[in-house]
Amino acid sequence: GSLITLSCLSHRVVCQVISAVPADSGQENGTSDSSWITRLENSYGFYIGLGLAVFSSFLIGSSVILKKKGLLRLVEKGGTRAGDGGHGYLKDWLWWAGLLT
Repeated sequence: GSLITLSCLSHRVVCQVISAVPADSGQENGTSDSSWITRLENSYGFYIGLGLAVFSSFLIGSSVILKKKGLLRLVEKGGTRAGDGGHGYLKDWLWWAGLLT
C-alpha cells in the first residue's frame, strides 16, 4: 500500500492505504444507489416538498379565515368580543372548525 503523510499545526499522522475503491463503482459512502427509495427521493423529492409546502400553507390560511369569520359572526350577534373578556366564540362551530384545521 501507499503511505500518506498528513500534517496539522501540532500533529503529524502517517496513514497506509490498503485498498481503494474506484470512483465509478456505483457506491457512495457505503450505500448502493439501487434502492427504490433513493431513486424516488432523487426524482420526486423536490415536488413532494413543494406539494407539502403548498398544502400546509392552504391549511394555515383557511384556519385563520375560519376563526376570523367565527369571531365576526359573534360580533354580529351582539356577543362580547374575545379581547374584552368574552368567551362566546367557544360556542361557535365555525371557530372550532378553524381551530381544528
